[in-house]
Amino acid sequence: MATISKDTFQFLKDIRKNNNREWFTENKPKYLLAQDNTKTFAAELAELMAGHDNIEGAKVFRIYRDVRFSKDKTPYKTNMGVGFARATDALRGGMYLNIEPGNTFAGGGFWNPNGPDLKRIRNEFTVNAGEFRDILASDEFVKYFGVLKGESLKTAPRGFAKDHPDVDLLRMKQFLIGRDFTDKEALSKDFVSQVNDTFRAMRPFFNFMSDVLTTNENGESLI
Repeated sequence: MATISKDTFQFLKDIRKNNNREWFTENKPKYLLAQDNTKTFAAELAELMAGHDNIEGAKVFRIYRDVRFSKDKTPYKTNMGVGFARATDALRGGMYLNIEPGNTFAGGGFWNPNGPDLKRIRNEFTVNAGEFRDILASDEFVKYFGVLKGESLKTAPRGFAKDHPDVDLLRMKQFLIGRDFTDKEALSKDFVSQVNDTFRAMRPFFNFMSDVLTTNENGESLI
């Protein structure tokens, strides 16, 4: 099985302390090894995920930061990030793996749903929040993710009753789930299996959202 190497973690620790172009130029061979290690790991993970989902593949993000609109002008990220997009219009949502000493996690969901999608989700909650709550309360969901996360409005969105019994869901602007890993877990031989199991456990959540976002309020397909 592919693993995340200790050298990859060491490079990420070192660049956190030496986040400048001079150091990076001198140590670029170490970065390229860390990048190759991450790509190999991501490719094997994508193959495992193909057994329970339809994804377009794995994308390892560049280490170079876009500092144009940021007060933080350090030029490099201190993590390795991998994105997984679900294939076809019928499968909504995306997954992300963050590899970083002290902050390794696998996450997924809907970071910034557009207006029509958000309204469709909220409309569904007004008539059928029970199914979604059952998913959130399931033993598997709680085991892997704990609780649903994401930013929320301070009050009910316009057009929805403030006293609606599911107003906590109606207020949500993001729908995010994730699992944290210790450094020991991230460097273990079975880490790729642990991440794959985590992404598999997201399926009920994604299935519900995909069904909602690909149908109208009468249950008729939009695709």
